[in-house]
Amino acid sequence: MKKGTKRLIGGMALAAGAFGAASAFLVARKKSMGAREELYRNHDLDVWARPGMMVTFRAEVMPGRDRQERTFRVKELLPSGRVTLDGAIGEHSETEFLPFR
Repeated sequence: MKKGTKRLIGGMALAAGAFGAASAFLVARKKSMGAREELYRNHDLDVWARPGMMVTFRAEVMPGRDRQERTFRVKELLPSGRVTLDGAIGEHSETEFLPFR
């Protein structure tokens, strides 16, 4: 192989390595920025239910009932993320309800 060809291939390999390192750096930086934003996010506003909101149990939880019979109003949001409902006994978690649309 000629000397010029070797230099060309070596230069291309060096450029590809530099491009790979730069892209890895930018991806890592982007991930750390997301983590930083997560630290400063107000988690008090990020809840799945609020008092007075209507929620509907999934049909698997209450089989044989219409949607209206499975719908309740949230009475209180507990610190654990669970809720108490008007007309339903006990505490309930987000996984028991239909997803909000």
